[in-house]
Amino acid sequence: MTQEPAKLRKTSNAYVIFILVLTVLALAVMVAMLLPLSETTLTLLWFYDTVICVIFLIDFCLNLRGAAKKSDYFIGQRGWLDLLGSIPSLGIFRYGGLLRLARLSRLTRIARRLRREQRKALVKDVLDHRSEYAAFITIFLTILILTVASVLVLQFESQSPDANITTGWDSFWYAIVTITTVGYGDFYPVTFWGRVTAMFIMFAGVGIIGALASILASLLVGSSSSPEEAAAEAAAPLLAVQEELKAVKEELAVVRQILEKMGAG
Repeated sequence: MTQEPAKLRKTSNAYVIFILVLTVLALAVMVAMLLPLSETTLTLLWFYDTVICVIFLIDFCLNLRGAAKKSDYFIGQRGWLDLLGSIPSLGIFRYGGLLRLARLSRLTRIARRLRREQRKALVKDVLDHRSEYAAFITIFLTILILTVASVLVLQFESQSPDANITTGWDSFWYAIVTITTVGYGDFYPVTFWGRVTAMFIMFAGVGIIGALASILASLLVGSSSSPEEAAAEAAAPLLAVQEELKAVKEELAVVRQILEKMGAG
């Protein structure tokens, strides 16, 4: 008898897509770590690689915990590759980011799962869970913008002797302050391309803050109506028409009785 494949925990398509694009970002960070960049920029890349690895480790633990048979997930579903691709390099060795290649196995499984989803079903899932998709998209965009912008700013500013953004922490702090539209002014770019990147962070920050405000408002007001409430709202016009028809029938019956009495008289 053939063994049943390991059953993983039920995850939403929104979360699956989030892990998919985060895996792509991790691979992009790995490639960037192999480029001839300054030591401060590489340190910042190692920091982001570690943050992404922590997310991957949490995802691995949740998958392992939700599997019906943990050995089937770890061996049969190649969960060990997920674990290997989630080990952070911590900046100890330069080519530690190559471990992220093991995430290609996870990338393939996610892509295969999404291909099995019918297009109409996937579109319906997006419409039915708009707030969930919006939340994951906002989180990913925040991580993406912080990673790209802070790395670019640090790389550009490190080439100027007048720069005040000289470390990875300075660049990360500057990106956080700018993307949240706070703007303390303690750190600022002085190079041309650094300022161009700063403008990108400003515009992106306005959009992210607006998206977060919208998600927060939907959580405070409440999610969309339940299926029962939606059905009741859809049936309300029909019920109103039926009530009107019933009233008309009653009035016609009264008029008929009056006409019959007048004819009999």
